[in-house]
Amino acid sequence: MPENKTWMPMVAGILDIVVGCLGLLVSLVFVFIGAVARYIPDLSTEPGMQYLFPIFAVLGLPFAILGILAIVGGIFALRRKIWGLALAGSIAAFFPCWILGLPAIVFTALSKKEFE
Repeated sequence: MPENKTWMPMVAGILDIVVGCLGLLVSLVFVFIGAVARYIPDLSTEPGMQYLFPIFAVLGLPFAILGILAIVGGIFALRRKIWGLALAGSIAAFFPCWILGLPAIVFTALSKKEFE
């Protein structure tokens, strides 16, 4: 392991974990909206409204998958292990929130030599 450790993997890992948590939160909001909309009396009697929950659950699924991958990648970035997985987590963090995901990708890519 190289002696010279920089701050970049740690910042990338923190950004990945923050965005991953936001992605999981967004997926829970989608599921919650679908569940609540299913039981609103005016909406539940309309034709096709019984499909609201599955539609919102499917919309929230990509955010959940990307959030979990971003959190796992962030943990590996903090530990400076398995650079490919840390980079995959940073790339997954780009889609829910590109403002935080782009610096995470750059910091992870620039600190490749620090990983085991």
